[in-house]
Amino acid sequence: MVLPAWFLLAGATLGIPKTGVFTLPAGTIELDRELVAPEGAEGLEIRGAPGGTLLKAAPHFRGRALLVIRRARVVRIVNLALEGNRSISAAAQGLPPANLPFCEFTRNNGIQAEDVQGLAIEDVRARSLAGFAILVTRCRQVRIERVEISDSGSLDEAGRNNATGGILLEEGTVGFTVRACRLLRVRGNGVWTHSLFSSPRNADGLIAENYFEELARDAIQVGHATRVRVVNNRGRRIGYPVAEVDPSATPVALDTAGNTDKSVYALNRFVEVNGKCIDLDGFHDGEVRGNACVNRGPREAYPHGHFGIVLNNSNPDMCSRNIVIVENEIEGAVFGGLFLIGSGHRVLRNRLRRLNLADCRPSKPGCVYWPEEPELLSAGIYLGRRAERPALTRDNVIGGNILSGAGMSRHCIVAAPGVSLQANRIEGNRCTEE
Repeated sequence: MVLPAWFLLAGATLGIPKTGVFTLPAGTIELDRELVAPEGAEGLEIRGAPGGTLLKAAPHFRGRALLVIRRARVVRIVNLALEGNRSISAAAQGLPPANLPFCEFTRNNGIQAEDVQGLAIEDVRARSLAGFAILVTRCRQVRIERVEISDSGSLDEAGRNNATGGILLEEGTVGFTVRACRLLRVRGNGVWTHSLFSSPRNADGLIAENYFEELARDAIQVGHATRVRVVNNRGRRIGYPVAEVDPSATPVALDTAGNTDKSVYALNRFVEVNGKCIDLDGFHDGEVRGNACVNRGPREAYPHGHFGIVLNNSNPDMCSRNIVIVENEIEGAVFGGLFLIGSGHRVLRNRLRRLNLADCRPSKPGCVYWPEEPELLSAGIYLGRRAERPALTRDNVIGGNILSGAGMSRHCIVAAPGVSLQANRIEGNRCTEE
């Protein structure tokens, strides 16, 4: 069924009421403008027909998203398919300015929800969207389950990904769950929390049991957040296709940004990561336990390969401190296993194997990042003196770790100039060549 724009705009917005169960007609509903639920809706369920309903963007679609919900309470969207027109609508576009949230910048999304208290999105399939499949802004008590997203996201002017395509929760969204979703061939981030520096942090979230395959940016990024658990997620081929990777945004299986604390990354497993396994930029006072990234290819398979686990301190409101990094597995890192800054960390019983696939040595061309720190890229565990900002690296416990790889007998645990190994407790680690 194809409904013309004049019908969609004729007063009743396709008849969506403010409350109750609204079942969309069966078949394909082609939209040239966004379908909007009434503001102030409460206790509303929007569902596809038993025989299936597809909301499809017409070739000339113009709007924020196929389905828009704003300023509502207790809204459920269930059993629905969404299809964009990415090949037509995906004009080259970079990231928004630093003072603008994505909801005010990115168009051609699948579902866009703003200021909703009590939102559930279940059993939804989305494909070929130029923007985000689901964009959630300033919402509370959000549940996204059993959503499948494929072949979505657009590119910037350089032909690289612009972070779009997946699920974004932004601007202080609180009390969210993203569970049992599948994200396949997404150009940007898979599941992502993000807030402007001046906005409230996202909080009280669970990202669990999702599957990711073929993403050119991050599988999961926890950005500017507190009390988020990321557990039991799986994925493969993160940082692919290589041609769509933004060289200024190294792909990561489990990424972090902003000021993120009191959070847990546990029991996640990824294979073939063309980038970093875990990036802890802004992460502090939290736990990273039992995660694994396994790369079995040669160095050439990972042109954006990096350290396995990296700590950083880009956000000025945080210091890297008190992170438990325990029983993680890294196999096949292009450089080292762990870049460590800060204090109060416990780095215990990690298995870091096939490190330094690049066979870096202090004098080897292409293996010197900072000239005054020639061992940085060849070390198994490197205790740094700075990242984005200077850091005092001391009072850490590093014990019971197994490290193997090129040069590990000589460059296993190394301190940057000015950092004292003796100011940290280092014992019982095993280092071997491979």
